[in-house]
Order: sequence, then structure tokens, then C-alpha cells
Amino acid sequence: MYDSVKLEKGMYHLANRTFTEALEAADPTAQYAGTPLESLDAFERQLKRFDIRVSGENCDRVEKFFTTTESAVLFPEFVRRAIKRGMEESVLPELTAASASVNATSCKSFSVDESDGSYATVTAEGVSMKKTVITEGSSITLDKFGRVISASYETVRQQRIDVFSVMLRAVGRKLAGAVAAKALTVLKNSVTAFNSAGATLAYADLTALYGKFTDYDLTDVIASPANAAAILSMTQMHDRTLDENGEVRLPFGAKLIKNASVADDTVIGISGDYALAAITGSDVLLESDRLIDCQLDRIAVSVRIGFQPLMSGAVAVLHIGS
Repeated sequence: MYDSVKLEKGMYHLANRTFTEALEAADPTAQYAGTPLESLDAFERQLKRFDIRVSGENCDRVEKFFTTTESAVLFPEFVRRAIKRGMEESVLPELTAASASVNATSCKSFSVDESDGSYATVTAEGVSMKKTVITEGSSITLDKFGRVISASYETVRQQRIDVFSVMLRAVGRKLAGAVAAKALTVLKNSVTAFNSAGATLAYADLTALYGKFTDYDLTDVIASPANAAAILSMTQMHDRTLDENGEVRLPFGAKLIKNASVADDTVIGISGDYALAAITGSDVLLESDRLIDCQLDRIAVSVRIGFQPLMSGAVAVLHIGS
């Protein structure tokens, strides 16, 4: 049962297994089916075991994690999850159609060649079918993105856990913002941009962007804050309201995404299900031993990730101006 699991630092350093995976192996969630604990994962059951309340009116303070040597072992995973949650709240998940993990700092890309002929071509009797050729491409470097969090234990020990979590989520969100900037650069560089009709962004340019998508649907339009504001002020947007998810949709259905890493002379359109793959060389990494030992003075948080453009025709880039 969850209240008898032995918690120790070494659970963070097992080969090919995360801390949560080690907890799940020791305390499988499946055994709680049909019980009041079935909605909790192994880590959340450990929070319950040590009565650590991470949210709500009676939320504990950070020092509650350090009541015992075993409960202190939970703190690095709490930090990692909060940062990870902030990353997931960013625009990054919107940009990637698929993701994969490798245990390396680089990996091989691939390319898809469909120049042999159209899918609409009828294959006559005795004639070879047209080919889609997938070949190995160049190497993709998995870049490291990181941040150092500097705060003494005395500074954070009396903070409410939910307040501290907001700070960590903000770190994760900004870290993901840097990663998203790299993803958008990869998307932009994967195609040749077309020019706007005039010197400034017009609605006709957006419809031209929409028209660039033939085999795939334009799902997302990514623009700088200035251009997003310009789009919202267009006459064609005057009767638009937020959809049920609180998102802005253009008249032709694409979601408008505001991102400060996009230049004011660029608007990027993607088919989110086909445009880009993310390859991670590591999940969110941090120095668990230092956190357990209350050495919060310098904690490095990092991820390693690279991007692979996928299908031709799933990205289009509008250049504004001459």
C-alpha cells in the first residue's frame, strides 16, 4: 500500500525510470480501482500519505515537505511537475503534431518526397503506382534550454505551496516560450515565404494564407502581438467572439495564436496535425539531491529538444511588406 512505500533519494537516479515510474512500480495505481484513491497517481498518494496539501483554502507551506526525511524526497517531483505544467500551458503543444524521445543529443531526420505524381492520378492496368519516398535526412541537434532558480530555503519555506507553484509554473511557461521560438524558427525556415499584397497586413493576405493549404487544413495562424491586434481590429473580425474554449477563431476557422517571438513582418500558418514533430533528449531535469537537502540557492532546470518539419504543404509563411 502507498503508506508503506520506502522513499529515498536513489529513486531519482534509477536507470531508464523516472521517480514517478519508480513510485508506480512500488505502488501500482491499478490496485486502487474502485476505491476513493483511484483518481490519484502514485505521487499524489504520497502527498496524501504525508498530509501535504498543495492547493485549496488549507494549503500547506513549503516547509511541510521537509517534516520528515521521506517526505522531503517528494519535493523535487513537486517542483518538476509544476514547471512541466507551466510548459504545457504555453503555445508549444499547439505547434507539434507528434513527439518522440531519444537518449542522445542529436538524431537523424527524414524527408518525404511525393514528386513522383499526384494522388489523383489514376493507376492504369499494368502501370506502376506513384511513389511516396521516405529517406533519411540530416542530423537534428537537440538544443538545451535551461534556467537557474536561485532562492534560499529560508526565503521559500513559509510560502504557501500553491503560491510557490505559480512561480514555478511561470518558469516553465517562459522556458517553453524559448523552446516555442525555436520551433517557430524551424517552421519558418522550412518553406519559402510569399509576400503580402500591400505594405501592411490585410484580411486578403490572411485569405491568401488560407489558400496556400490544399492537402491539409489551416488550423493555426501564429502572429506577433502587433499583428494579432491588427487582425482583431479588421472589419471581418468585428462579429467574432471567443469560442467555447476561450480561443479566437478567424472566419475560416483557424485559431489565432499570439506569440512574441514571431517578427512583425511575418505570419505563420500551420496544419497542427501535420506540420512539426518534437524530439526530446530529456524531460524536465533538475538537481533533485540539492532540493531534498534544502539547497535551493542554485537549482538548474533544463530540457533538451529539437524539431523536425513533417509534411510538405502543412506550413505556409506570409511576409508582410516588399
